[in-house]
This record gives sequence, structure tokens and C-alpha cells, in this order.
Amino acid sequence: MVKTVVYALGGNALSSPTSPSKETESEVLARVISDIVDLLESGWHVIMTHGNGPQVGHLLALDTESHHELDEWVAATQSMIGYQLMQSMSSIFALRNRPERIVVVPTRVLVDVNDIAFSTPTKPIGPILTSDIVMKVDWDIAETIHGPRRVVASPQPKEIIDLDAIRHISDLHAVTICCGGGGIPTVREKNNFIGIPAVIDKDHCSSLLALSLDADAFIITTAAKGIATNFGKENETFHPTLSINQLQSMLDEGEFPQGSMAPKVKSLLSAKRSSANMKVVLCEPGFALSALRGKEGTTLV
Repeated sequence: MVKTVVYALGGNALSSPTSPSKETESEVLARVISDIVDLLESGWHVIMTHGNGPQVGHLLALDTESHHELDEWVAATQSMIGYQLMQSMSSIFALRNRPERIVVVPTRVLVDVNDIAFSTPTKPIGPILTSDIVMKVDWDIAETIHGPRRVVASPQPKEIIDLDAIRHISDLHAVTICCGGGGIPTVREKNNFIGIPAVIDKDHCSSLLALSLDADAFIITTAAKGIATNFGKENETFHPTLSINQLQSMLDEGEFPQGSMAPKVKSLLSAKRSSANMKVVLCEPGFALSALRGKEGTTLV
């Protein structure tokens, strides 16, 4: 029986807001591609999603005269990052004699125009800001765990408009790259779809995608080996498995930063609550297959 996995990776896998090192980016990307090959060779259909916070922020900064709206830059980064992933994977697939093709799907995601997020921007985009920039720009800015960053509206995803296309392409055994940057935020006005300036959280959208596709597994990769309490402290504790109730309690107690791990935890909880049979894991890039086998990362039970 064919198994489908939604594999979510962060935009920082290609461009970190704290480390511009091309070598580091290349190493992480190599681990991501290793994951994809491992999953394919184990019989999985792979659907990839990715973040775009650093990239869309950089493009916005270049567009000083605001020629394009934020939703258009989200669309641009979907193609840009998808192209980068496609180029890198194609080369490795050729070396490994993999038959799969790779398809990038610019993906629209429906949001509610009345979502409270539009009045309370919280989604970090772009690089860490210097004090000089903070003083000059007229942006919403928040302090993240890495430093001050621009924040924008992040409405909840309601529906993946291009779901049928994604499903059809995956059924053709192609590696499908979609929902980049959480998807292009879109509202419906009568019979028309209209883009709206915002950035949807990639992990929330990835969870919705996994559920909408009735996927067998949902993997979030991040720069941590798994879910830990007291992260970065002497008494840090890593958890190979967690129940829904345990993870919810940790979230309620403020264990996870809002601009970092909290959205990932909420997305894992949403997926597992809605689909008890779905394998739901969080791990570092390079350990996806081992995480699905319970040997790495954190598995939600």
C-alpha cells in the first residue's frame, strides 16, 4: 500500500536569520535531500512544504517603493525556494538513479479576512534588525529569541485551494513541493479569489495539508533533535515520546517560545488530535526515516 508523508522544513534550511554561512545552508540542505531519498527508497510518497520567513523579508526590504504586495512576495518565494530544492534534488536523484520527477506547486491558501491576526501582527519575517534600522522603519517589530525582527499578520489557514492539484501530482509519484511559506494568503470575494498581505505559519499550513490529504505521516524538521523541556538550560530534558496531554500541558505552561517552537507544537497537536493513526514526529533534518521508526526525534502518541 502506498504511504504518503508530508515533510515540513523551515525557510532557515536555505537561509538562516542568524547565520549567513553558505556552507551551513548547504549542509542542512544535504541532510534534507538525504531525508527525501531515504523516504522514497522506503516506499513513501513525499510531499514537501517549506518556510520562507528570511527570504520574503529580504525581498520586502529590497522593494523600497512597494511595487508588490506581501502576498505577491510569498508567491515569488514559493517559486524561488521550490526551484532551489528542485535543482538540488534533481542532481541527487540522477546520481541515485531515482525515477521520480519533482513538481513545484504555487499554492493558494484560504484565510478569513476577519481573522484577528490582521490587527495583531505576530509572524517574524526577514533578518535580525539592527538598532539603526529599528529606529528608521515604520514596521511592526517584535523581540524574538534571536533578536528584533519585523512581524506581519499570520492568519489561520482554512482551506488549501489547490489541494486537488497537489493530490493528483503526488498520485503520479512525483515529489511535490507545495504550500511554500504557508501558502499564498487568499480570501474569497463572491466568485473571486484575492490575495491578501500576510504570511501564514508554515507549520499550521503543513498540518492542515497532512490532514486534508489523509497522510500517513507528518514530519516537522527543525534545528533541534526533538522536543525538550528547559531548552538550553543545564536541566534540559529531551522527550523521545510524548502524549497529547503531556505536550499540551507543556504548551500551556509556556514551555515553548511563541516565535519558535510553539507553532510547531500546536501543529503537531492539531494533526495528532484529528488523525490518531497518523505518525506525527519532530526531528532534525537528516533523521526523518529514523524518527518514523521511533529511533530519533520526538514522536507524538
